[in-house]
Amino acid sequence: MLQAIGLTSTPHRDRPPVVNDLTFEAPPGSVTALLGAPGSGKTTALRLMLELEGGRGVTYFKGRPLHRIGHPAREVGVLLGDVPGHPARTARGQLRMLCAAAGVPASRADELLEVVGLAGLGDQRLGTLSAGMDRRLGLASALLGDPHTLVLDEPTEGLSPRERSWLHGLLRAHAAQGGTVLHTTGDPKEAARAADRVVTIDEGRLVADQDVADFSRTRLRPRVAVRTPHAARLAAVLSREARAAQRSVEVVAEDGSRLSVYGSSCAEVGDTAYRHGLPVHQLADETGDAGPVAAPVRGAADVPVRTVLPGPASAVAISKLPPPIPVRPARGPLRPLRYELRRLFGVRTTALIMVAVLVASAAVSVLLARSGKVPLPDLLVAWPDLLPLPPAAFAAGLLGALAFGDEFRYPALAAGRGTVPRRLGLLMAKLVVSAGVALLLALLSVLADAEALRLVYGGDLVAVPENAPQLAASWAGLSVGCAWAGLLGAGVFRLTVAGVAAVLAVPVLVVPLMQKLLAGPSARSITGLPGRLRELGWAQWPYETDRLAMAAVRVVAQPVGLALSLSLSALICAYVFTSLRGRARW
Repeated sequence: MLQAIGLTSTPHRDRPPVVNDLTFEAPPGSVTALLGAPGSGKTTALRLMLELEGGRGVTYFKGRPLHRIGHPAREVGVLLGDVPGHPARTARGQLRMLCAAAGVPASRADELLEVVGLAGLGDQRLGTLSAGMDRRLGLASALLGDPHTLVLDEPTEGLSPRERSWLHGLLRAHAAQGGTVLHTTGDPKEAARAADRVVTIDEGRLVADQDVADFSRTRLRPRVAVRTPHAARLAAVLSREARAAQRSVEVVAEDGSRLSVYGSSCAEVGDTAYRHGLPVHQLADETGDAGPVAAPVRGAADVPVRTVLPGPASAVAISKLPPPIPVRPARGPLRPLRYELRRLFGVRTTALIMVAVLVASAAVSVLLARSGKVPLPDLLVAWPDLLPLPPAAFAAGLLGALAFGDEFRYPALAAGRGTVPRRLGLLMAKLVVSAGVALLLALLSVLADAEALRLVYGGDLVAVPENAPQLAASWAGLSVGCAWAGLLGAGVFRLTVAGVAAVLAVPVLVVPLMQKLLAGPSARSITGLPGRLRELGWAQWPYETDRLAMAAVRVVAQPVGLALSLSLSALICAYVFTSLRGRARW
C-alpha cells in the first residue's frame, strides 16, 4: 500500500506550489496511474514521495516513510527518466554495478536481463541502446532489489505501441503478484487501458480518484474525428442541423483542418458533408478526452483541512500542517568495495589508460637513456626534468580523478537526484581501490621501463640501486599521493578536470613554494625524531623500526613529499567541509 498524504511542494517566489495538498492511495495488487497534463505536477509529486524535493506531507510505503526503510532499493523500485549510466558501460556491467549498490547477488543482473527481454543484449553498450531498450534496462534497474512498490515516471514515453503493450503487461504481472505499481502518464486513453485506478490531478491538486470503469465513463467519450479543408463551414452546418433536429451534438475544432464531433456518428457526419458538397479527407470513430472532470474523491476525509474561526484575533488554524519533507542525503552502496571495482573496470577507459601509460613510460625511458646523463632512478620511472610528473604518477592521478568525476557525471547511485553520496564507506572504498591501482601501475611501469632499457641497451645499464627500498617507498608514495589528490579534488569540485588540476598543482605550484621555504639555512635537525616519538607513545616499538621511521620521515620531508602531504591535507579538509555543509542543508 502506498499512501500519499498532504503532499505540498515548496512555492518559488510569488508562484503557487506546483503540488498543493495532494492526497491519494495506490493499493497493492493493482496498477495506479497518476494522470495529468504537462505541468500539472506529476513528476514533482513523485519526487516529494521519494524525498528528492523539499516540501510538506508524508508518503507511507507499507506503513513506513522512505527514510525509515533500512534498504529502500529492496522495498521501492524507482525509474525517473533515462538510465544514468556511463555510455561505454555494458547493460550487464551496469546492472552488476547496481547489484553491489543494492546489496544483492550479481546473478540477479542476468535474471532481470532475461525478464525484460535483453538477455541477448547484455554486452551492448548503454550509448547504443534505443529508447525502448533503455526503458527496459531502467525497469530492470528498478526491479533489482525485488521491490514491493514500483514508482515510474512516464515509463512509456517515446515507446512504440508494441513496447508499450509489453511494459503494461510486465507492470500488471508485478501487480498480480501482490505488488504496488504507481506510474504517471499524460494520456487518458493509456490510463484507461493500462491501469486499475486513475488519480487525476490538475495544477497540483487532486481532481478525481476513480477506478478505471468510473474514469472511462466520466472522462472518455466517443467522438467522430473529421479532417476537411472546410472545417469551419462543416462545423457550422453540423451545429445548425443539430439545433434544428433538437439533438445534443458538440463540435470542437482541434486545429485548422480537424474537427471532433461528440454525440453523432460517422454516417450522420458523412451524409451532412455530402449534402452540402464539402470534401472529407478523414472520417473515423475515436474515443476522446473530455478533460479533467471532478468526481467523488476517494479518501477525501483524510485530507488535512484548515478551519478558520471568527474572533477578535487573527485566523486560527486548528488542524496541524502536514510534516515537512527534508531532502535527505543519498544512500551509499551497501557493498562499496565491490561497487567501486565494478565501476572502475566496467569500462575500457581504465585498461586503455594503463596500456597507453606503460607504452609512453617505456618510450620516454629509452629516450632519456640515450644521453647517458640521467640517473638510473629517473630512468626507471621515466621522469625527465621537462615533465612535472612521471607518466605513471600522472595516470594514477587521472584514474583517481575519474573515480569521483564519473560519479558526478553519470550519477548511478542517485538516479533522478544528481548528487553523489558522501558516505565514509564509499570514500574509503575509492581510496583503497585507487591506491591499489596506483601501486600496480607504479610496479608495472618500473618493470616495463627496465625491460625496455635491457632490450635496447643491454643488461649492463639496469642494476638494482643501493637505496632501492627508500626509492621504492618514495615512488609508491608519489603514485598513491597523486591518485588520492585526483580523487579528493574531483570529489570536492565534482569535476574530473578539477581532480587532474589538483594533481598537477603539486609539482607546478606547491613544490616550487616548498623549495623556496626550505632553501634557507637550517639550524635544527630532525635527527633523533623516532626516539623522541617513542618517549611520547604508550607502547614501546622495537628499536629496529627507528630506521624505517626515519626513512619515512626523510621521504615526507622532501619538497615533493611535503608538497603532496600538504595538498592532501587541504583536500581532505575541503572534502570534510563540503560533506558537513551538505548535511547541514539536509
